[in-house]
Amino acid sequence: MSDIHIDDFYKDVARMLVQLYRQFPRKSLLLVEEISGPDTPDEYGLHSERHQSCFGAAIWLAESGYIRYGETIRQEGLDQVILTHMGFTLLSGSADPLPDGEEATENPQLPASVAASRRTNIHLLRAVLRSGESVTINRMVQQLLRQSLDYRYA
Repeated sequence: MSDIHIDDFYKDVARMLVQLYRQFPRKSLLLVEEISGPDTPDEYGLHSERHQSCFGAAIWLAESGYIRYGETIRQEGLDQVILTHMGFTLLSGSADPLPDGEEATENPQLPASVAASRRTNIHLLRAVLRSGESVTINRMVQQLLRQSLDYRYA
């Protein structure tokens, strides 16, 4: 049985990275509700566990060196967020095939530049997010995290 909070973590990380790649190289505002959905704080003003976990995933991305930010906005989000060198090069880099051959299929009709862009991590990450399949999203994010080790020690 899968741990739901880990599935949510992988999906949040994937969504954040895709959103920040779309904004790169501009710094942007990363709001938790845009990633995890609407939240209604309780009578004490505390956010749901889901909201707090998504915020924690954003902080984890920063502490792990994938993103950088200027400041937190309470637990609503992060301001002045940008991918780090490692985060950008990881997403722009060539994708390793996912287990079970779930990488993008090659189309010989495509121009070489288009075919090359379809073999990047960001393209594959967008594709697995569109699929909505938690298992595939989990494997893709795990693969990115493993692949990032090459970027840290290069």
